[in-house]
Amino acid sequence: MQPDPSHTPPNSLPNAHAARQRWMAVLARASHADIVPLLAHMPALPAHSVLRGPESGLVMVRGRTGGAGAAFNMGEMSVTRCTVRDSDGRVGHAYVAGRDRDQAELAARLDAALQDAAWHARIETSVIAPLAQSQAAKRATEARKAAATRVQFFTLATMRSGS
Repeated sequence: MQPDPSHTPPNSLPNAHAARQRWMAVLARASHADIVPLLAHMPALPAHSVLRGPESGLVMVRGRTGGAGAAFNMGEMSVTRCTVRDSDGRVGHAYVAGRDRDQAELAARLDAALQDAAWHARIETSVIAPLAQSQAAKRATEARKAAATRVQFFTLATMRSGS
């Protein structure tokens, strides 16, 4: 596939790092089953070779008291990582929660392809945008459910001043 000269390569954009972080975050949150149907109408991704993985392991999840206080270890979480090189030499990385090796490899392949101007717009439109919209809708639904269970506590001082 020849690059489209009218399309600016993603790596030459001033905000390329932030754009890559965004698409990698979307891919990390998506399941293999979410991604595969979106690729069904697209040409096959470029051939690739696996440089590392896919391999599963554990990472320590850290938290902060009150969101900004002292750090503490919450526990461990399963993570699968993969690094691939496509036929044009671009390297793609992926870290995904859980032990789904297929998801990690597919996310790494998509990361590599998204770095190519010829693939970027197509994958962004057909895969990343629908996944991001679905994930945002899911977060909004969860936020509405959580808000519905919110309890408003009144202090005794508030109750006295109102009477």
